[in-house]
Amino acid sequence: MIHVIDEKRCLKMNVDLFTQLCDTLKPRMSHSRYIHTLGVAYTAGALAMNYHYDNVDRAMLAGLMHDSAKGLSDDEKIAMCMDAGVMISDAEYRNPGLLHAKAGAIIAEEEYWIHDEEILNAIRSHTTGLPNMSMLQKIIFVADFIEPNRDDIIPYLDRIQELAFKDIDLCVLEILERSLKYLEKKGKEIDPITRYTRDWYKKYIDERDSK
Repeated sequence: MIHVIDEKRCLKMNVDLFTQLCDTLKPRMSHSRYIHTLGVAYTAGALAMNYHYDNVDRAMLAGLMHDSAKGLSDDEKIAMCMDAGVMISDAEYRNPGLLHAKAGAIIAEEEYWIHDEEILNAIRSHTTGLPNMSMLQKIIFVADFIEPNRDDIIPYLDRIQELAFKDIDLCVLEILERSLKYLEKKGKEIDPITRYTRDWYKKYIDERDSK
């Protein structure tokens, strides 16, 4: 069992712990997923420093753990969530791939003893987003989209990356808009929370910018 919280419950992500975590996560994922995971962790750290978030280690740890359940089968994700008493929406039953965020939080807590609720919430919300996210939730949501290894699959990624370091709320909205357009074009399942989150951030930014 890996312990990541010291006696003062303050995360200390030294090089040895970072390496240990990487070594345990690598066999759980494909090579491309592992490279993506490292990209998210480092991007989360950069965003945390940019926005003066109070714990860069917490951001990097959440980034490392965000896709820890991605390699599970659909049945395994459903069973894991049911066993943990985690609510599964109709959209998630129809498309269990959406459950990897909730299942990832379960793995982080049960297998890695990560009990920091801020980290767990950031893992849970990194796919669909949520209205009024905390700074860490926004950091992981954005880092998952903009990490550099995605430059071959996301058009104009450099522009979104630039926006991420200037206005993270506007970047969250931009990512939500792009994600919804992509899913609609492909005819893929859309979790209603994603639309709700898009609408919430659009209203929030309109009100913010009108002041």
